[in-house]
Amino acid sequence: MGRKVQDKQMTIADTMGLGFMTFAFFLGAGNLIFPPLAGFLSGENMNLAMLGFLITAVTLPLITLIAVAKANGKIMGLLPPLAATVFAVAIYIVIGPAFAAPRAGLVAYEMGFKPFLADSSATFMLAGITLNVSQLIYSVIFFGGAMLLALYPGKLLDSVGKILTPIMLALLVALAASVFMTPGAEISHAVGDYQSNLLTKGILEGYNTMDTLASLIFGMLIIDILRRKGISDSKAQTKYLIQAAFIAAAGLAFVYISLFYLGATGGDIAAGADNGGVILTNYVNREFGEFGKILLAAVVTLACLTTVIGLVTACAEFFNELIPSLSYRTFVIIISLICATVANVGLSQLISISVPVLYTIYPVAIALVAVTFLTEKFSMPEFSHRIVLSVALVFGVIDGLKAAGVNMDLVNFMPLHSEGMAWLLPTGLTIIACLLVKKPKADPLLNS
Repeated sequence: MGRKVQDKQMTIADTMGLGFMTFAFFLGAGNLIFPPLAGFLSGENMNLAMLGFLITAVTLPLITLIAVAKANGKIMGLLPPLAATVFAVAIYIVIGPAFAAPRAGLVAYEMGFKPFLADSSATFMLAGITLNVSQLIYSVIFFGGAMLLALYPGKLLDSVGKILTPIMLALLVALAASVFMTPGAEISHAVGDYQSNLLTKGILEGYNTMDTLASLIFGMLIIDILRRKGISDSKAQTKYLIQAAFIAAAGLAFVYISLFYLGATGGDIAAGADNGGVILTNYVNREFGEFGKILLAAVVTLACLTTVIGLVTACAEFFNELIPSLSYRTFVIIISLICATVANVGLSQLISISVPVLYTIYPVAIALVAVTFLTEKFSMPEFSHRIVLSVALVFGVIDGLKAAGVNMDLVNFMPLHSEGMAWLLPTGLTIIACLLVKKPKADPLLNS
C-alpha cells in the first residue's frame, strides 16, 4: 500500500495572513459604528459596558470559530436536516444579502465617499421609491468590486490576508495611537441604560456587530480556504483555524477598546450623534483635517470591502451546495446584485429593521456554540442539541418581538425580559437538565 501524501504545512507568513484575513472578514460596518457611540453613552461607566461588548463582539466569535473547528465545520450536524437547513439559510440571509453586507456598503458610502461630495442630495424616483443618485452609483461600483474579488475564492488568502488587511491594520494603528495620545475631552457622564444595566447593555450592543453569526459562516469558509491550500487533515485545519481565530480576536479587541475610548472622550464632537460613524468622522476631521478624511475613507472602505468579499463568498458557496444546479459564480452575481439593491434602503432604517431579527436569532447561535462544546458530556447528544436550541428559539422570539415594539406585558415577569435577555435563564437551565439526564438502560429481559 502506498503511503498517504502528507498535507502541506503553512508557513508563519501564511498563518499570519490567514489570521489577518479572518480579522478583515469580521472588521466591517458594525465594528466601526457601534463602539464609539456606546463609549460616548457609557462615559464614566465605559469599562463595564465595554466588557459586555467584548463578550459578544470578541469572546463569543472566538469561541464560535473554535466550536466550528471542533465540529470540523459540521456544527449543525446533530439537528434534524430540515431544521439545520432552515437555521443555516436564516443565518446566511441575515449575515449576507439582507443586513450585514448591505450595511457594510452603506457605511462605506456614508463615511468613505459621501464626505468628498460637494452635493449628495440629488435623487430620482424608480417604481415609486426615492433613490439617491450618488448612493446608487457607489453601491453598484462597491458591490461590483466585491463581486469580482469573490469570483475567485482560491485567491482570498493572498488578496485579502496578505495585501488589503496589512494596509488597513496600519491605518487603524495610526488612528488608535492618535485616540490615546490626544483624547478629545474629559470622559463624559453615562446616560440612559448605561447608568444602570451596564454589562447587559454592552452585551446587547455587541449583538449589532453580528460577529457571532458571522463566525458560523467564516469558520466554514476558512476551512474551505485551507482545503484549497492543500490542507485536508481535519486536525491541521482545526489548528490553523484556532490560530487565525486568536489573531482576529486580538485585532478586534484592539479596535473596540480604542473606539470605545474615542467615544467616551468625544466631548463636543459626539454631542447629538445618532451613530458612532458621526463621532468617528468628526474626531478624524478635527485631529487630521483633510488628510484625516482620506485616512478614514481608506480604513472604512477597506474594512467594509473585505467583510463583503467574505460574506458574498461564504453565502455563494453555501447556496451553491444547497442548489447545485446554479453555479457558485451565478450565486456570487445574484447575491452582489441583491446587496447593492438593499444598500439603497438607508443606514438607520436597515439598523432598526435588523435589531429584532438579531435578538431572535442570536440566542440560538449562542446556544448552538454552547452545546457543541458540551456534546461529549450529554448522555443523549442529539436530543440535547434539539431541545436546547428549541428553548433558545422560543425565548429568542419573545426578545425579538419586544425589540420590535410588540406589547409583551404577559411575560414581563420573566427574569432579564426587560433587559432583552429572557432567553438566557431558560436556555441555561435546559442545558443543565440535559447534562443531568442519564440515558435509560436497556432492559436485559428485552434483549434475551
